[in-house]
Amino acid sequence: MVVIRLARGGANKRPFYHVVVADSRRHVQKKFIERLGFYDPKAPEGRESLRVDLERLKHWQGLGAQLSPTAARLVKQFAKKAA
Repeated sequence: MVVIRLARGGANKRPFYHVVVADSRRHVQKKFIERLGFYDPKAPEGRESLRVDLERLKHWQGLGAQLSPTAARLVKQFAKKAA
């Protein structure tokens, strides 16, 4: 199954996440299919902390990809801010 989830990056105590499309059987940090955006929870005020390519997200959902609970919450937050 294909899933849309977060892949962690960044340094210790300075997390940075990529929103990725990946095979659910693969490890979270390993190979992914496509990168859809990013989430930076520690972004300073005034800097973009969340970006998601909604067009590609809809494409993958049309092909049957499932959103993880955290990714779903972030996408909903981004869509509300973008509208």
